[in-house]
Amino acid sequence: RIVVDDHKTVLWGLERLIESNSPAMTVVGMAENCEELLEKLPAARPDVILLDLDLGGISSLNCLKKLAAQSTTKVLILTGSSDPAVHQQAVMQRARGVVHKQVAAAVLLLAIEKVNQGEIWLDRNTLVRVLTTLANGEKKSSETSKLELLTNKERQIVLAIAKEKSARIKVIAETLYMSEHTLRNHLTAIYDKLQVTGRMELYFFAVNHIHSSEAA
Repeated sequence: RIVVDDHKTVLWGLERLIESNSPAMTVVGMAENCEELLEKLPAARPDVILLDLDLGGISSLNCLKKLAAQSTTKVLILTGSSDPAVHQQAVMQRARGVVHKQVAAAVLLLAIEKVNQGEIWLDRNTLVRVLTTLANGEKKSSETSKLELLTNKERQIVLAIAKEKSARIKVIAETLYMSEHTLRNHLTAIYDKLQVTGRMELYFFAVNHIHSSEAA
């Protein structure tokens, strides 16, 4: 994991908390700002980035955009804000989860574990907001025409995502009898055709727009 926070004492505490769960979790790097994170990312190659949403008064939302362009590493947001709108913004920028700084240490470790396993970590209010936003946005365009752009193979992949929302990419690839690299290439094309920004939006799209009998 890489831990990103602008307070050295917080970094120190988070590092020791995560290392206390070794060997299941280890810290491969720490950073105090987005620039340092992006610099260390290629060498560290973390599975999960624990990113403070407020870095010295600067929002990390822009950092999320840069991370999405540079890496597929899962990002778990750590924040002191309880505003669901703020959490929603982070998720719409491809964060895989949001956890509040006031949660118990065991909950934070569980959130990291679940995000690493490919799951989404959101409280109920944020999840409702994200679903509502996606639903409203989808109503404004023709989803049927988007589905028609998919090849048969791409449609099979979307159905697999709908059935295995928390499964790792490697597991889904195995069920489809293809390599992980090939699946990622297909997903890139699917995201572009359906105009979604990641696997979570693809899952919601599939659940809402592909016939339930196909996804059963």
